[in-house]
Amino acid sequence: MSHDERVITRNDAAGRFEVTVEGHLAELTFRRDDNRLILEHTGVPEAIGHHGIAAELAEAAFRFAEDENLSVVPRCPYVRAWLDKHPEQAHIVTIEPL
Repeated sequence: MSHDERVITRNDAAGRFEVTVEGHLAELTFRRDDNRLILEHTGVPEAIGHHGIAAELAEAAFRFAEDENLSVVPRCPYVRAWLDKHPEQAHIVTIEPL
C-alpha cells in the first residue's frame, strides 16, 4: 500500500491514531488532559515497519494538536526522536516538557 492510500484515523475511544496496513494495525496512543495531547507510545508491527508509517502517525497527531490548539507532551521515545528530525513541527504547537 502506498503512502497516498493510507488513511490515518483518530480513534478517541481507544485513545490512538491508527492505520491498518496489509492487515496489521499501527498506532500512536495518546490521552487528552484538558488542553494537552499526551503522546504515549508508537507501535508499528515489524511486518509493515520501515515504510514511514510511524512518521505519518506523528504527523497526524501534530496536525490534530494544531487544529485543536492543544499543547503536546511527547512521552513516546519515537515521537521525541521524530521531533529532533523535524524541528519545524515543534513550531506549530507548544511542546511541554515531560
